[in-house]
Amino acid sequence: MKKTGLLLFLMVAIAASAQQAENSASASAPSTTPAGTLATNASFPIERIQTPTNADLYCAGFINKQLLPNANFVGGGLQSPSSTKYANGDILYLYGRGYQTGQQYTIVRELRDPNRYESYTGQHAAIRAAGQPYSEVGRIRIIDTRHKMAIAQIEFSCDTVVPGDIAVPFVEKPAISFHPPTRFDVFVPPTGKLSGRILMGKDFDSVLGTGMKVYINIGSNQGVKVGDYFRAVRSYTADLQDPVDSLSFRASTADDSQAHPPSIQPNLLTDNKGPKIYVQDMPRRAVGEIVVIGVTPTTATGMIVYALEDVHVGDAVEVDEQNAQAQLQ
Repeated sequence: MKKTGLLLFLMVAIAASAQQAENSASASAPSTTPAGTLATNASFPIERIQTPTNADLYCAGFINKQLLPNANFVGGGLQSPSSTKYANGDILYLYGRGYQTGQQYTIVRELRDPNRYESYTGQHAAIRAAGQPYSEVGRIRIIDTRHKMAIAQIEFSCDTVVPGDIAVPFVEKPAISFHPPTRFDVFVPPTGKLSGRILMGKDFDSVLGTGMKVYINIGSNQGVKVGDYFRAVRSYTADLQDPVDSLSFRASTADDSQAHPPSIQPNLLTDNKGPKIYVQDMPRRAVGEIVVIGVTPTTATGMIVYALEDVHVGDAVEVDEQNAQAQLQ
C-alpha cells in the first residue's frame, strides 16, 4: 500500500511539473498575434527550439563556391593497410606541407551524390551553381613532423576518416544565441524579406526533421550571418508538381451524397460543373524553423531547430524577423 501511495505521489508530482513547464512556456511566448488572426494551437503553436550541440556545429558540412585546396590529405593510418577507416584516438599519416606540431586541422570530404536522384526538378544544376558540397568528418592534431608524411591523432570524429580525405586548417566556429519559446505563425503571408531555397540535405537526405542539417542557396553576399533564423515554407503548388504527392490531388474528394462534387484544377476533361478548387489559391504553410550555423559567400548551412511536419529539400526559406526580435529581448 505504501508503494502504491508513493507511486501516485510521484505521478502527481511529475504531472504538476509538466503543467508548470507548459504554463511557463506559454507565459513566455508572445500573446499578441497579427491582425486578422486568432491564436490557436493549430495556427500558432508554441515553438520550442532544439539547441545545436558542439557536434552539430562542427559536423554540419557546407557548400563552397570555390574548390578547397586538396594538397594536404590523409594517406593512411597506423594499421594500414589492414584498416582503412579511422575514428576518435586513431593515428593518421598525412601528405602535404606546412604542418607544425600542435596544429589542428579539420578533415573534410569532397562529396558526390552516388544516387544521382533529384529531390526536385533542377536540383543538380542548382547545386552546381552554388558550389561544391563538403562534409566535415573530424578534427585532428599534428603530433609528429619528422617524416615525409606528418603524423596526426584524431581528437574528434563526426564520421570515419578514410584515405583521400582533405585536411584544412581548423577554424573555431562562433557561438549561437537562441530565443525563448514563441508562437510559430504557420500561415504567415509572404513578407518580401530575404528568401531562398533548401538546395540539399546533409547525407543527401531529402525528407528532414528536427536536428537535421540543410544547405541554403543564399549566403553572406546577401547579408546572411550565423545565428539568423529562417522559416521553411511550402505552397500546395509544390505538392501539385511533385510526382507522388500530386496523385492525391487527382483522387476523388467527393462524397456520394454531394449533388455537385467539386473539381480540383479543372480542365475540359475534369470539369464536372461543380465548385472549382485551384491549388494556387490555398495559403502557403510554414513547416519548420532553421537557424544558420555556418555561412559562405553564396550559401548557408542551417540546422532545423523546430519542425511542425517534414521539411523537404526544395522547400523555400524566408528570413524570420519575429524570432530575430525575440532573440534580442
